[in-house]
Amino acid sequence: MFIAPKNTDLLLTEAEGENLYLKLIEQMNKDFNLANEGIDFPLSISPDELKIQLHEKIYRLIQYKFAEYLNLLYIIDVSEEQIKKLDGSDLVILSEQVAFLILKREWQKVWFRNKY
Repeated sequence: MFIAPKNTDLLLTEAEGENLYLKLIEQMNKDFNLANEGIDFPLSISPDELKIQLHEKIYRLIQYKFAEYLNLLYIIDVSEEQIKKLDGSDLVILSEQVAFLILKREWQKVWFRNKY
C-alpha cells in the first residue's frame, strides 16, 4: 500500500532507498515537458539541488505564468483539494508546499508503476 512521505526530504530519501530516484526525475521531466514547461533535471542532480530547482521553478510559474502553473498541476494531477488547503499569503512558502505536492504525486506514479 502506498503511504506518502511526510516531507520532501523523506520522499527523496525513500526514492533513493528504493532505487527509484532516477525514475522520479524522468517522470518529472516527462510531465513538465507535457505541460510545455520544459525543465530538464539531469539524472545526476542531487536530491537537495532537485528540491531547490523545483521550488524556484514553481515560484516563477506562480509569479509570472499563472495559467501555465495551473496547467502543470492539471497535467501532473495534483489534488485540487490539497492545493486549496494551502495558505497563499506567502509566495515562497506556498511554492515550497506546491513543489512538495508535485513531488509527492510524481513519486506516487513512479512507486505504483514499479510495484504493479
